[in-house]
Amino acid sequence: MPVIRYKNIRPKVHRSAYVAPGVSLIGDVVIGARSSLWFGVVARGDINEIRIGQRTNIQDGTIIHVSSTGQGTYIGDSVTVGHMAVVHACTLEDSSFVGIKACVMDDAIVQSGAMVAAGALVTPGKTVPSGELWGGVPARCIRPLNQEEIDMIQWIPEHYVELAMNYFRQTEKDDHSNK
Repeated sequence: MPVIRYKNIRPKVHRSAYVAPGVSLIGDVVIGARSSLWFGVVARGDINEIRIGQRTNIQDGTIIHVSSTGQGTYIGDSVTVGHMAVVHACTLEDSSFVGIKACVMDDAIVQSGAMVAAGALVTPGKTVPSGELWGGVPARCIRPLNQEEIDMIQWIPEHYVELAMNYFRQTEKDDHSNK
């Protein structure tokens, strides 16, 4: 895993966080306990800060970046960010969900309990309210979340904590078998 110091700031990863091979962490990035960053994720905190809370999962191929003229990127606790998403200089509040290949742009906010659909583009400065599903390009409210989606937002982070623990255990087994 490339961990790259930038302007003398080195990423900080909690010891219980899982960072898969092939992840790149650059500069002012902080990752909380029991979070997971999966294969091919890039978190580039070179010109501003990136903060990722606890029990958050950032799935394969996601790009997280910041703005030099605005805010950093703030991702709360128990957040799910789907495969190949782009998260740029925005805020994803606790227990929010960003779908596969979605893009959330500068100064946008995805509130706690909100869901951004796969492939959606949340344009700069928009707020995705709690309890709503937003989709499309540009994204707009499609409908209120149903109970299955609300349950999924809660379930996925715990599932990824368990998955990351399985990867930790496998790595330990592999390390012992290679001695």
